[in-house]
Amino acid sequence: MAKPDKTGLSRLINAAGYSWQGLQAAWKHEAAFRQEIIMAALLTPFAFIVGETLTQTALLLTTLYSVVIAELANSAIEAVVDRISDEHHPLAGRAKDLGSAMVFVALLGATLTWLLIAIQRFA
Repeated sequence: MAKPDKTGLSRLINAAGYSWQGLQAAWKHEAAFRQEIIMAALLTPFAFIVGETLTQTALLLTTLYSVVIAELANSAIEAVVDRISDEHHPLAGRAKDLGSAMVFVALLGATLTWLLIAIQRFA
């Protein structure tokens, strides 16, 4: 079995570089990603105000950033589908719709979590 070129710290450094490139590409090419990053940046401080406990704060932050994660996955799916073909195909459309549904479910989960915790906190 061939030994990998990069191991240990150098592999982690390379992986971090690829991750940074991905974040830059998402920011440059995906309007929804930019909107969700701005939303996350604005709401992050409020998670520490709304959450009464560390667990609540963690739930608020986790659901908030799950939207960003879902958007990155959706953007990756769309890029791969678009790379494969420009032609309309039912499976390509389904893949894009499923990616969009993933973001929607993450947004719904985040919204419900924030509402429930805010109601408990301020009611």
